[in-house]
Amino acid sequence: MILLVLLASILILVVTVIQYDEQTKDYNIQRFERKEATTIETIVLELTNKTSYPVNTKNLPLIFQERIYEISSINKLNISIFDPHGNLLVSSKTNAFEENSTLPLSYKILNDLSQKPNHRILKIREEEGVSYQSSYTFLNDPKFNRIGILEVQFTQDNSEIEKELQEFIQRLSIVYVLMFLIAIVFAYFLSSYITRSIQTISERMQQTRLNERNEKIILDSASSEIEILVDAYNNMIDQLEESVAKLAKSEREQAWREMAKQVAHEIKNPLTPMRLTVQSFERKFNPEDKNIKVKLAEYSQTLIQQIDVMSSIASAFSDFAKMPTQHRERINVVSVVKLALDIFNEDYISYQSSETEIYANLDKTQLIRIVNNLVKNATQATELEKSPIIEVKVTSDTKNVSILVSDNGKGISKDVEDLIFEPKFTTKTSGMGLGLGMIKNIIEAYGGRIFFESNLGQGTVFTVILPKE
Repeated sequence: MILLVLLASILILVVTVIQYDEQTKDYNIQRFERKEATTIETIVLELTNKTSYPVNTKNLPLIFQERIYEISSINKLNISIFDPHGNLLVSSKTNAFEENSTLPLSYKILNDLSQKPNHRILKIREEEGVSYQSSYTFLNDPKFNRIGILEVQFTQDNSEIEKELQEFIQRLSIVYVLMFLIAIVFAYFLSSYITRSIQTISERMQQTRLNERNEKIILDSASSEIEILVDAYNNMIDQLEESVAKLAKSEREQAWREMAKQVAHEIKNPLTPMRLTVQSFERKFNPEDKNIKVKLAEYSQTLIQQIDVMSSIASAFSDFAKMPTQHRERINVVSVVKLALDIFNEDYISYQSSETEIYANLDKTQLIRIVNNLVKNATQATELEKSPIIEVKVTSDTKNVSILVSDNGKGISKDVEDLIFEPKFTTKTSGMGLGLGMIKNIIEAYGGRIFFESNLGQGTVFTVILPKE
């Protein structure tokens, strides 16, 4: 509103000045034309009736020697008479015959004058607020022969008119300033009236919470548009409360579904390698082997270790919030990782460690679950490879333990890299996609991190970093 008032004021001011200037020019021209017509009529009358001299070019200075000043004074304008070639003969101007003032008329004026049908041209110029209007007309004798050129010059001082225009603009400016101030005040109160209600609505929207009871908006006075917005917000609050109740029920059901899926997934993880271990032991069992007791002990220890993993999952099933519970103890990470790899019988799985003993305060069962998940994913990624390679490396520094699981499998596409650790996401035809998400939660619970680097068609390297303390 303020901008419109300002633009309107500027446009009106510009149009006023232009209109005033045009009217001034038109008035001066009309005034000059009246004076010019009177002057020409007087001079023609002088040539035809009043003079005793023969009417020709040579006698023009004699005819108008004194009379030209009288005509000039009566009509308040300057009069000059030239011969047909443009040389000055007589003039009412002061010092008209001084040096540099007796130059003949320009060729352009003479040429334009001869080409005009009515033998008249008009020139207008303005210098320092003074307007000069000059007209040139042929003088004829009684037989209509051209004997000279008449110049009529009207001088108009526009300073008074410009002063009046300035005074008018000043008065108009005062009105515009007053209108501008009124517009500012009106716009301020109008915007305050509107924004006050909008601010209340904005504050309530910012305070809206999904898990809390939200108050409705009640406004004492508001525009019809704002009332529509308030009604829409209040209806949204009613619908939100219904949705919250439904969502809470759905979340509880979904939580138990997720819990059941995770438990099933974690129990299924060790069952497959256990089954393979039993089958392998049954196939290679030889009662007459001298080392049968040692092998039986290793076999039993491997099965017991996996049974402990399933037992810990079953024990934590009753408390979803605490799953998986951490039982930190000082363990040798090198031996625990080797123990986790013992259930895998694939020849292409290799294990390396930078040290023979790396100790850290971790949960032994959870560390085995981490290794089992990563190695199992690696074996599934290399199922179609003719020469699969899976390498497990354990390194350490002063503060952290690093476990690297690399494979030469199909790799991970760039399109799904951000979804790898999301629950339920999987690129396999089987499985529920909970393994990586679960071990990520376990690792982050220790203050560690897991990340990967992958090249499509070349393989993937998962890196787990866990703090020693």
